[in-house]
Amino acid sequence: MKLWGGRFHKSTDKLVEEFTTSLSFDKRLFKEDIAGSIAHVKMLAKQAIIPQEDSDIIQTAIQEIYREIEAEQFAFNIGDEDIHMAIERALIEKVGPVGGKLHTARSRNDQIALDTRMYLKKEIIELCGLVMDFQEVIISKSREHIETIIPGYTHMQRAQPLLLSHHFLAYFFMLQRDFYRLFNSYRETDVLPLGSAALAGTSFPIDRRYIANELGFSRVSENSLDSVSDRDFIIQFLAAAGLMMAHLSRLAEELIIWSTQEFNFIVMDDSHTTGSSIMPQKKNPDVAELARGKTGRVYGNLMAMLTVMKGLPLSYNRDLQEDKESLFDTIDTVKLTLSVLRSTIKTMSINTDKMAKAAQADFITATDYADYLVKKGMPFRVAHEVVGELVKNCIDAGKNLSALSLEDLKKINNLFDADALELADPRRSVESRDSEGGTASTSINRQFSQAAKIMADEKKWLEKHLGKVQK
Repeated sequence: MKLWGGRFHKSTDKLVEEFTTSLSFDKRLFKEDIAGSIAHVKMLAKQAIIPQEDSDIIQTAIQEIYREIEAEQFAFNIGDEDIHMAIERALIEKVGPVGGKLHTARSRNDQIALDTRMYLKKEIIELCGLVMDFQEVIISKSREHIETIIPGYTHMQRAQPLLLSHHFLAYFFMLQRDFYRLFNSYRETDVLPLGSAALAGTSFPIDRRYIANELGFSRVSENSLDSVSDRDFIIQFLAAAGLMMAHLSRLAEELIIWSTQEFNFIVMDDSHTTGSSIMPQKKNPDVAELARGKTGRVYGNLMAMLTVMKGLPLSYNRDLQEDKESLFDTIDTVKLTLSVLRSTIKTMSINTDKMAKAAQADFITATDYADYLVKKGMPFRVAHEVVGELVKNCIDAGKNLSALSLEDLKKINNLFDADALELADPRRSVESRDSEGGTASTSINRQFSQAAKIMADEKKWLEKHLGKVQK
């Protein structure tokens, strides 16, 4: 008989059990469910709602259940419906009717909201650590290549020369925003819903702030009706995860392009590539391709959750059971993608000579010629047209800018002097762009200093909250 089956004349149909059960996926919440139950039953005794002796019996038995699940010796039953009922059923089997006192002053509605929030807090902390690990690899690669010049692109056309470290650091700052979004997601998740009961609160003299302190929550929810039906914190996390995957997908796309024979900017390590079943020569960037592909999966989880929530009346509805598979899948996908893509970056080789050669082609310093004329007093739009004509002449003559003589330059405009012959040098172009955030090495060093401060702040926040989720 179901623990809730007192008013029913018939047993649940087996097909209905299969359709409604969430045990196959929400059993991963057993640690949070047991921790929440222990805090709850301790509070019941403290408030004299149940005898201390009964609380002690329940705590001992439920800790035994925890060890059984950890050792994979616990018998799950589809008839239990979910992890909460599975644990409560086992508890009552162990200690008899006294086990039924555990559910005093709470509902599965606030119980699952609690478990999910506790679980997500822990996972956000782990994800933040993985983000920092990725940032550290990016910083390391950037420092290795403070002298390496590459072509920067717009519209996938060579545009202006950059330092490779500048390019890598762009992803550091993307990930910094991802960390900040996870931080905000943690803050919204860090709210205790337990004590809201089914939807209206409870008539028992509970102490919600005691439970919040026991479980490491910074505050309690304000409205019981909202508490049991709120999944905004999940949606906010899924949105943050989706944007992080967008950043990882952009990086993956560049790694794929850079590893082609046409670019040959990087060589991925054999341990992070795969071969072809038919073409012996192939070395495929499958890690990066899957990172790119899994982004759509995470987007889909966000859309699924938004769709579940869009028409639900207050308060709890069984539709909310659909929140967990989307959440769990996103967490697993993002964690694995962060880890494997970080390892791919760490182990890949960089063809600096190929990058340098590419940074000298296709009139990549043309903007420097226009800027030169502007500094001589010419309006930029006029200078743009003059240099455009210069490039056109080079194309017609089959020359690059570095092949031009001072006489060639003066034929275009007399403002060019001998120092203009240096303008074709990509190194000079890079070092001239020392504006804040620019690509010059002086600017990159400032970015390194800023990155170090960011990493220190992230580490401080992580260490502070790691203790709370491990409480």
